[in-house]
Amino acid sequence: MKIHIRHATTYHYDNPGSHLVQRLYLTPRDSASQSVLDWAIEAPGIEGALEYADAFGNVAHLTTPPVDLAEITVVAAGTVRTRDTAGVTGHDTGSVPIQAYLASTPATEANAAIKTLANSLGHLSGLEQLHSLSASVLDKVDYVIGATDEHTTAADAMRDGKGVCQDHAHVFISAARLLGVPARYVSGYMVVGENELAEASHAWAEAYVVNLGWVGFDVSNQLSPDERYVRVATGMDVSGATPAKGVRRGLSTSAERMNVEVLVESIAEQ
Repeated sequence: MKIHIRHATTYHYDNPGSHLVQRLYLTPRDSASQSVLDWAIEAPGIEGALEYADAFGNVAHLTTPPVDLAEITVVAAGTVRTRDTAGVTGHDTGSVPIQAYLASTPATEANAAIKTLANSLGHLSGLEQLHSLSASVLDKVDYVIGATDEHTTAADAMRDGKGVCQDHAHVFISAARLLGVPARYVSGYMVVGENELAEASHAWAEAYVVNLGWVGFDVSNQLSPDERYVRVATGMDVSGATPAKGVRRGLSTSAERMNVEVLVESIAEQ
């Protein structure tokens, strides 16, 4: 499938402040499931951005936009050709050891309910265990738009019984690690309909399976990612794969408002 993506984020500041640094994870990579045909980022300061690959193999841009802007718009857009690999992305180029993905993080720390969930699946193994885990997470955490925010943890979502794709991924990752399965967070995009604007990108989890490598599990949609998905970044949790993160100075009394529009659509092959 050929997929076109346009991800636009506009930041509005009451006071532009004295200094701003943004880290952008907005560039997909070639992998077993996708080939990037064209891609570009438009943003203030992008011409002088530092581009690098982080320890997870993600393409990152570090920008310093002009300090006198009260509004900043970042647009990432391009075309990716995807393949259905049944969610299997195999082994990647990151330098993080597989065993490191067993470590808990503040966002994925397990509470008693997550521990009970993991223990209930201890008699299973391999892909059967992971698919059962995906189904169990959705059974425990209903998909409810707006029920959580970027600071919600896996334990919070499990306690409240509701969340979005970010929360489903965190709960899955938390339980998988308890089961001794390395797991990580994935940010990216999914084709959901023609000309439908979304207010966020998508997220899911990947688990490491011996002899297969990394395998994706989209708890919210009960799928292993297919040709409708585009992977962008991976991390231990959302904090390491969020599309944009900034550090500002001189804005202690200022408010920031953000507007996001994401368009993901399939393109007919010529």
